[in-house]
Amino acid sequence: MINIYNEIIQSKVENQKLLAILLDPDKVVLENLGLLISKISHSPATHIFIGGSLVLTTILEELIVQIKQNCDLPIVLFPGNPSQISDKADAILFLSLISGRNPDYLIEHQVNAVPVLKQTDLEIISTGYILIESGNETAVGRVSKTKPLDRNNIDYVIQTAQAGEMLGNKLIYLEAGSGAKHAVPFEMIKKVSQNIEIPLVVGGGIVDLQGIQKAYNAGADLVVIGTAFENDMNFFNQ
Repeated sequence: MINIYNEIIQSKVENQKLLAILLDPDKVVLENLGLLISKISHSPATHIFIGGSLVLTTILEELIVQIKQNCDLPIVLFPGNPSQISDKADAILFLSLISGRNPDYLIEHQVNAVPVLKQTDLEIISTGYILIESGNETAVGRVSKTKPLDRNNIDYVIQTAQAGEMLGNKLIYLEAGSGAKHAVPFEMIKKVSQNIEIPLVVGGGIVDLQGIQKAYNAGADLVVIGTAFENDMNFFNQ
């Protein structure tokens, strides 16, 4: 069985940049899945993330199974709550929203997820999740009832990331939020990257290929694309 986290670490050591396409089950139409998988397979993506802030649909497992039958990329769960766990995936980002102070998203959901996770063989990747102010309220902020961190207070974001690393998180994820008006500032990505040893994931508000490359240049090890690809499956044909 592949160890996804070890591969992320190895890619960081070799300065090989990674790209995840985030699929929200609520926004995927199964009838169009063949085309979607084809577009992903012909993109530079190295991973598929699946999840969302709410996820009201019941197609999660069917979605994962169909993707696995037609695509070799590892599938990593990106859950908003314990109901979004499936043993059909390869791994799960075990998220703690360390930018917020709502105990449900710091530890309560994680505690409730344990009995479910114990019944699976999912690779569990502890992730410090940091929401960054992006110019508009995002689904993450609304659902988690937390305020994002000030995009201009880079020192505090660095401290938060370092606290996550000291707590034992394996990844730090800087998130502007789905459909964000502004992406995570490149200067923030650069400074956080320089001040932690673990891999840095960046997502939210990136709308073009130049934005991906700039995030890489600033120090992101893995970039996540969601809304931009949802809105245009030809995103990578730019």
